[in-house]
Amino acid sequence: MENTVRIRYFAAAREAAGRRTEQVAVPPGTSLEALRTILAGRYPGMRELLGSCSFLRDGIVVEPGTPRAAEPLGPGAEVDVLPPFAGG
Repeated sequence: MENTVRIRYFAAAREAAGRRTEQVAVPPGTSLEALRTILAGRYPGMRELLGSCSFLRDGIVVEPGTPRAAEPLGPGAEVDVLPPFAGG
């Protein structure tokens, strides 16, 4: 059985994905790190961008490469993909 994860894209990530939000079915046990790989394969224009993005998982900042990023995403998890923003 697959889990459904809701993803929200902002700024350049929205442009690369061609959408603001989407529901993605992922295998149970899929982590944020694995989801990044899935998104890079799905949207080639996002591949380089993902390396500089920040991520929120259910409203909490998750840094790539940390233990929290390796935890499985639960059913109904929400992930925000936030590229670097310019301005002040």
